[in-house]
Amino acid sequence: NVDEPMEVFALANDGLVVPDKKKMEGKLQEKKSSRKKIILAATLLLLAIFSFFLYSRFSGSRGFTDKEKSIAILPFKFIGDSKDALSEGLVDDILAHLMKIRELKVISNRSSVQYKDSKKSIREIGEELKVNSLMTGSIQQLGNRIRVSTQLIDSKTGDIIWTDIYNRDNIQIFDLQTELATQIVNALKTNLTSEEKRGLSSRYTENVEAYKFYRKGRAFWDIRTKESYDSAEANYKLALQLDPDYALAFAGLADCYTYNQKGLSQKEAVPIGKDYALKALLLDSNLSEALTTLGFIQGAFEYDWVKSKVTLEKAIKLNPNYPIAHMYYGNLLQYTGENTEEGIKEVKKALELDPLAVSVNWVLGRNYWLAGQYDLAYDQLKKTITLGPGYNLAKVTLVFVLLQKKKINEALELIKQLPIKSHYDTYGQIACYAYAVMGDTIRARQELEKTLQDDPDQLKYNLVRCYIILKNYPIAMDLLEQAYAVREIGIYTFLKTDPTLNPIRNEPRFKALLKKVNLE
Repeated sequence: NVDEPMEVFALANDGLVVPDKKKMEGKLQEKKSSRKKIILAATLLLLAIFSFFLYSRFSGSRGFTDKEKSIAILPFKFIGDSKDALSEGLVDDILAHLMKIRELKVISNRSSVQYKDSKKSIREIGEELKVNSLMTGSIQQLGNRIRVSTQLIDSKTGDIIWTDIYNRDNIQIFDLQTELATQIVNALKTNLTSEEKRGLSSRYTENVEAYKFYRKGRAFWDIRTKESYDSAEANYKLALQLDPDYALAFAGLADCYTYNQKGLSQKEAVPIGKDYALKALLLDSNLSEALTTLGFIQGAFEYDWVKSKVTLEKAIKLNPNYPIAHMYYGNLLQYTGENTEEGIKEVKKALELDPLAVSVNWVLGRNYWLAGQYDLAYDQLKKTITLGPGYNLAKVTLVFVLLQKKKINEALELIKQLPIKSHYDTYGQIACYAYAVMGDTIRARQELEKTLQDDPDQLKYNLVRCYIILKNYPIAMDLLEQAYAVREIGIYTFLKTDPTLNPIRNEPRFKALLKKVNLE
């Protein structure tokens, strides 16, 4: 061992040849000197690499790493009276092109639209949305022409990456969408597959008027009321009159019946929605919006979990930035009991792509609750209610979490904010459950009787918890079977996971119901 020469000398009496001490020490010093030079050179090389990384990461106007290509498009400003369905849909359709690119993280318009007229800086918005680039712009309609001014900004430095002005005829709106999406991809130096390159230039209609009706339909659908759903359906059908092969319009009609607001039961409405989704897929088998709706129907209403999983996986592969597909897929993994941890990760992915969507925030909080992660559920649901103070579904879920955490007073205060009548949970249902948890069964029964009088047609599943907490298991099972008969959404969401159902899980009728929905 040349680093320890004296050991060699000590072994001389064992028959080893004793080396010359001076020569050995000289060689040792020479080797140590050589080693120091190697270490110094390696250190300098590492410093150079690190310095280059810092420079490329933080200097210049682009400021992107290969692993961080992300964008949000902020609401465009409308100049004069230029706001119409044609111009309003421009941002959505640029996003629709970009969302199909796997290497690019794209924030949903539902989140970025909340920064309309915001006084926050580019850096603040970028940090909140967790993106490296932001696109801003303005639109002006001039007769049959449209003028669009855009700029892409590095959200970390505030530097302009690219800016341009476009003047086009209305009939060129689809070319403009493709051109803008391509400019963004090039500016962010995004690597595209051949399929993604083709997707940038894809379009679903050549009819500008049909496109306008479709955009109006989407706008009405986003309001989520019975009246707005009727208006959405009317506009989608007008679009299809002008272009019978408009796949997106069929997909829009399908969404009107999946969570229907039309006074039909789910069993009546969903087959209509499925028929529209299949018509969309006949026209375009790779339409991720229709695939997502179909995958949801296959699971939530047909209880065919294998088909549902395959369909949703295909939707995500085709459109990796579609938050609803990730949310539905995560729900399926958790609600079937296949993989709760991965299911929650998928919902988190949905939230990453649409961070300000109240519904997605609520679903994550609800899924934490269903998984027994009550502290995480509490924090997430409080955040959800801050985002959407009137979002009663989040309040209901938070009540269950609060009762689990023994925060009775906070739960009772929240219950007071719930409506007397609702398509979903009502004040009476939740008050009944809460009072029973507190041991006041008399008050609980009073609340149950009152809610049945006030709203006799409320969802069966929402009443099940009341009868379980009051230990009336036969009626609870009757209601569960009735909910299954009309395919109430609660059967899909809660049957395998809802902790309030634990007292009846060993009931033969409950086990039989699990088998009917392929969750045994």
